[in-house]
This record gives sequence, structure tokens and C-alpha cells, in this order.
Amino acid sequence: MAPPSTPTPLVIASGNAGKIREFAALLAALPLEIQPQPEGMEVEETGTTLAANARLKAEAVARATGCWTLADDSGLAVEALKGAPGVQSARYADSDAERIGRLLRELAAANRARGAEGLPPERGARFTAALAVADPTGRIRLEVEGHCPGLILEEPRGGGGFGYDPVFLVPELGLSFAEMDKATKGRIGHRGRAFALLEPKLRALLG
Repeated sequence: MAPPSTPTPLVIASGNAGKIREFAALLAALPLEIQPQPEGMEVEETGTTLAANARLKAEAVARATGCWTLADDSGLAVEALKGAPGVQSARYADSDAERIGRLLRELAAANRARGAEGLPPERGARFTAALAVADPTGRIRLEVEGHCPGLILEEPRGGGGFGYDPVFLVPELGLSFAEMDKATKGRIGHRGRAFALLEPKLRALLG
């Protein structure tokens, strides 16, 4: 009988505990040993797109650790705000509550301006997750993007998730991301959709 294979270390290029838990659940079926990035490591996200920031993080953390690395950059684009907060989603304010508060205030102001012009309110939005995988030398080997369309609620709903999850509604389910169980969010959410594209390619790459 062949000896069991040793799991391949895969570093998640993030200091966000919620994001690491979400990826660990998505990656559970693969022969991987999930590790967080080195404590205290910060990679400056200077890219002008989500994909560029994912590449920057994957390359830097892979070079620092000498391990395969998975990075993501996720962003919320709100139609009435001309795509904001977009690439600045994580830096829109200092905490999740403050980010949500700013988003709701700015969306309310944008819709008041639309109303003054005789236009209906617009609450459409889209979450995007860009994923990048770098090999231990820091070379990018895989890149994918996943998208989830939805609407911005007028106030937060649900106690799960993180980030903008409490105000992002998926209309076909009638639930915010923060009201979904992990399996549903993993299937419906932008990160889950991106992972569904990534997983077969990652299996082939690491196999």
C-alpha cells in the first residue's frame, strides 16, 4: 500500500481571519495544509484593479514564505456610486461597521440626487473576487475572477459573515450574505464562484 501523501502547504495571503476560515472550508477537499501569511506581514495594495492586487499579494507572500500562496482581492461595486467603493472596498473606512455606515450614507445621498433629477433609486451592486495562485518562487500560475450580483439593503441584516455581508442582498434567495449559512454563501458568493473556477485548475497544478 502506498504511503499517504504529505499535504502541500498553501499560504493564504491575508491577515483577515474570516477570509482564511472561508478559504479553509472551500479548500477542505484538497490535499493541502492551509496556513495564514506570516504574522505582521503587510503587502501594500497599490494595484488599480482587484486582479492586480491579488497578484501583488500572492507574489510577495510566496517569496516571503517559499510556499504556494493563494491571494484574493474582493470588492463591492455599487452602480449608483459609479462602481465605488470598488478596489478601495477594504480601505473605505477603519472598521466593518464604519465601512457599512459610509456606504449607506453615500448611497442614500446618491439616490436623493437621482430623485431630484426624476430618476428612480438605484441599489444594484456586484461583488467580485479575484484570485491568484503563486508558486514558491513567486511566479503567478493561476488567476480567476468570480462575480455575484445583488442589491444594497437600506440597513444591515443577519449576524454572520464579515465586511459588507450584512447589507448585500442576493435577490433570488431573499437573503443577505450575513443571513446565509456557510454552505450557501460558499456556493452563491463571489469567492465561492471564483473558487469553483479555480479548484479544478489548482488540483491539476498541484497533482
